[in-house]
Amino acid sequence: MFKVFILFLILIAGIIIGPLVAGHQGYVLIQTDNFDIETSVTGLVICFLGLQAVLMLLGWCWRRLKSGSSRTLGWFGGHKRNRARALTNDALLKLAEGDFRQVEKLLSRSADNAEQPLVNYLLAAEAAQQRSDNLRANQYLERASELAGRHQLPVDITRARILLSRDEIPAARTAIDNLLEIAPRHPEVLRLAEQVYARSGAWKSLIAILPQMKKSGEFTDEQVEQTEIRAWLGMMQQVADQDGSDALRHWWKNLSRHLRHNPDMAVAAAQHFIAGDDMADAEAVVLDGLKRQKDQRLLMLLPQIRTDNPKAIRKVLNQMQKEDADQPLLNSTLGQLAMQETRWEDAEKYFKSALSARQDTHDAAWLADVLDKQKKYEESAMIRRNALLNTLTLPDEKTPRE
Repeated sequence: MFKVFILFLILIAGIIIGPLVAGHQGYVLIQTDNFDIETSVTGLVICFLGLQAVLMLLGWCWRRLKSGSSRTLGWFGGHKRNRARALTNDALLKLAEGDFRQVEKLLSRSADNAEQPLVNYLLAAEAAQQRSDNLRANQYLERASELAGRHQLPVDITRARILLSRDEIPAARTAIDNLLEIAPRHPEVLRLAEQVYARSGAWKSLIAILPQMKKSGEFTDEQVEQTEIRAWLGMMQQVADQDGSDALRHWWKNLSRHLRHNPDMAVAAAQHFIAGDDMADAEAVVLDGLKRQKDQRLLMLLPQIRTDNPKAIRKVLNQMQKEDADQPLLNSTLGQLAMQETRWEDAEKYFKSALSARQDTHDAAWLADVLDKQKKYEESAMIRRNALLNTLTLPDEKTPRE
């Protein structure tokens, strides 16, 4: 409205001033070396206004041209982005199908125009690694590293995962050690660290990250406990293999009570002591474990132990039998120990109790041997025959055919 008012004032001024200056247009001379330009003041003003109009028209045309080119470029750019988005979606579907060749192809084609080029290159690297194409995987990782700039964490995690899948354990461990300094509580870093340290036998390093695993909230208490026991079992194996029974004995005594009372740890320690011919320590570990957990794996180890004090073992086993006399494994163990002490009648009683609860070829064979020692040949032959028949009986023959 204001512009219309100004234009209206200009028109009124022109109507009033025009007749006044009609006879007094003045004279303007523009002289150069080659020609002269003569005109009136009114003509000069009209030329100036016309020139301004031409300049405004040219400016408008330039703006229209620039706007049109921008829209054209925007259209082409949008088309590329839309196509990249479609290719990325197709790649994700192929990833779900397990077609890693197509995943790599689609992601690499759409990476430069994708919304997240870094993600495309990282996924393409993992897809290439799934096809064991190490060269392309490395190329995609290098490109991703260039795009990541200062934020190298996702690239380093992907590189560590790929190194682990290649079984390049020393390189993977170096990468994980660096990642733990940067992101010590990152869930994926901790998961990779658990795998790398376990596969490289770095049990102390694995134990060191257990507090971070617990604090991260990504691992359950059961998972952390299983990882801890796995690490201590691995360390026990290293001590036994490298330093022998004496070092293992010292190492075992210095463990916390919580670890020494763990059934898996007790079974493994007893097995190592037996393998190292350290029967006294094996017996102590087994009997202490049986008093606490009554683990059947410990029962199975007892017959392997050569002891100078069988009464101590019998005392523990008899106490267990009072609590539950129908344990076939306990009766079998008592029978084996009685055989070692040549107590044939006791051995016969225990093996028969074990076989009454469940059929076992080993118990049957031991019972037959015990009967032979007592010159009960007919009964021992019957036991062997029945055991053989039970062994040869097929499961399908126990059920009537339709």
